[in-house]
Amino acid sequence: MGHAQVLEGGCRCSRLRFRLTAPPLMESLCHCHGCQRMTASAFSTTISVPEHGFEVVTGETEIGGIHGDEAHHHHCIWCKSWVFTRVEPGLGFVNVRATLIDDPHAFAPYVEMQAAEKLAWVETQVERRYARFPALEDYPALIADYAAWRAGR
Repeated sequence: MGHAQVLEGGCRCSRLRFRLTAPPLMESLCHCHGCQRMTASAFSTTISVPEHGFEVVTGETEIGGIHGDEAHHHHCIWCKSWVFTRVEPGLGFVNVRATLIDDPHAFAPYVEMQAAEKLAWVETQVERRYARFPALEDYPALIADYAAWRAGR
């Protein structure tokens, strides 16, 4: 996903469409029990992009999943697909479900988080692994490491 690459995607029914116009800050997997339940799968896939590089092109969302102050999980109002998450307080990025981009092969996870909750039979190929979430102060270095890794691919 280079600087000039624009990625588009949508929910299961395609009524909600989105566009990514900024390079990702990170591509990751999350193994937490919450993501397992939200996806009805082993983990969630995430492309984290700066807020200015994400837009909903068509359709509307509603909040689903947890209804708290920490994260707002946006779902298509029709098919209920979990499309993206905004973390609060506004941290300047949006977490988009990577398998919803039109070309999911463009997604290459660099890091997995919450590996302590990973299902025993799951095996992944990532560069970095965290038992829990990285500390907030570790993210700038992690984002820089990801950018260097991505540029070298």
